Amino acid sequence: MIAAVGGGTADAADGAGRAPGVSSPDAGFARDMAVHHQQAVEMSFIVRDRTGDEAVRSLAYDIANTQANQRGMLLGWLDLWGLPKVTPGEPPMSWMTAGAADGHDMAGMHAAPGTDGAATPGAEGAAQGGAVTKPGALMPGMATKEELARLDTLRDRDAEVLYLQLMTDHHKGGVAMALGCARLCRTPAEQKLAQGMAEAQRSELSLMADMLGKRGAAPRP
Repeated sequence: MIAAVGGGTADAADGAGRAPGVSSPDAGFARDMAVHHQQAVEMSFIVRDRTGDEAVRSLAYDIANTQANQRGMLLGWLDLWGLPKVTPGEPPMSWMTAGAADGHDMAGMHAAPGTDGAATPGAEGAAQGGAVTKPGALMPGMATKEELARLDTLRDRDAEVLYLQLMTDHHKGGVAMALGCARLCRTPAEQKLAQGMAEAQRSELSLMADMLGKRGAAPRP
């Protein structure tokens, strides 16, 4: 048994009581979203030390706290299922090949050989729920090492704007992944968690758009 969103406990198995397989959407989402969440936590800690703006610091704290807790749940399920947290040779997002998230085609979103695990967009730009995997980024919405390094050099408004833009992209990718799990995963507790992620991050997307507007900026195209 493992703690579920909203309190209480939930049996981390599918409706028939079986633990998911290593290549199942349930396991793939848990592995990939744990990595995705870790970067959000990292970005939030960076901006916390780069600005004194209470609104941005509060948002960063909420994102870091929420996503760190959710990451712990995802990794806890993998432990409970007796599954690895890393699967060498398996491209990120491969669990989504069974279908699309939120009505978008996921073909072409897997890592290409020789890209160090970075997913390569397909011929159509590989839009994924409004998010695109950039060259050098591991999964949809994730920042590149260069973007993280740049965020670490900025302060005050410049840091706030870049953080809000990067986190907007990050949330778009996260929503697409969460909706994919809500549709493809078979573990009720994980489906519930994924649906809650999508709803919460959509709300934060609206908040971040407003915060960018107050700073004379906008989400990146």
